[in-house]
Amino acid sequence: MAATETKIEELQAGTKDNEENKSVSKRKHLFGRQKPLHAALGSGKTADILLWRQKQLSGAIFVSATVIWLLFERIGYHLLPFLCHFLILTLAILFLWSNLSSFVNRSPPKFPDIRLSQEICDAIALIVMDQINQACLYLREMTTGRDLKRFMSVIFTLWVVSVIGGWFEFLTLVYILFVLMLSAPLLYERNEGLVDAYGEKAGNEIMAALEKLPLPFFKSNKQH
Repeated sequence: MAATETKIEELQAGTKDNEENKSVSKRKHLFGRQKPLHAALGSGKTADILLWRQKQLSGAIFVSATVIWLLFERIGYHLLPFLCHFLILTLAILFLWSNLSSFVNRSPPKFPDIRLSQEICDAIALIVMDQINQACLYLREMTTGRDLKRFMSVIFTLWVVSVIGGWFEFLTLVYILFVLMLSAPLLYERNEGLVDAYGEKAGNEIMAALEKLPLPFFKSNKQH
């Protein structure tokens, strides 16, 4: 009897777990995402960096970006002198290393023979062309007036960027966006359920407010 009751409890627990997994899978994610966050970000090295799965690499990128921002924005260093000084220092170190290697019983530096093949150049050109074509198609579809939601989101995003751009210098704004890019995915992954719930609530309120506006083409889209 005890063994039977234990099996029944295990079956009930398994059923409850399955129901919870189904409820989680049915939950609406932010921006209509269906895949896990790591898969949505590409499941590659970029996703590992953005989600801090490789903490040393992510930290090194963050520190490098911070140093560059401090050099150019706070210290007042200019880009062209920085590049020239960096190249001077690098070439001087390599030159001394090559000439002094025989005196210190060290092998001279070996430079890889880096050459871009025609296939790589063609692939890069195709990727750039495809992205430009997709951007042009996106803008053309947005200006046709068929998708009010997309139009309003783009207009609102541009307006927010213009307002924020008036508060900061361009380099500071780029640095803030870079920090957000490295921190927002990690914070979202740790608080995914809460953010999805608030995002869904905010989206429903925005759509309800748009439905009250006297926009006949928006109402026709809702009917379809």
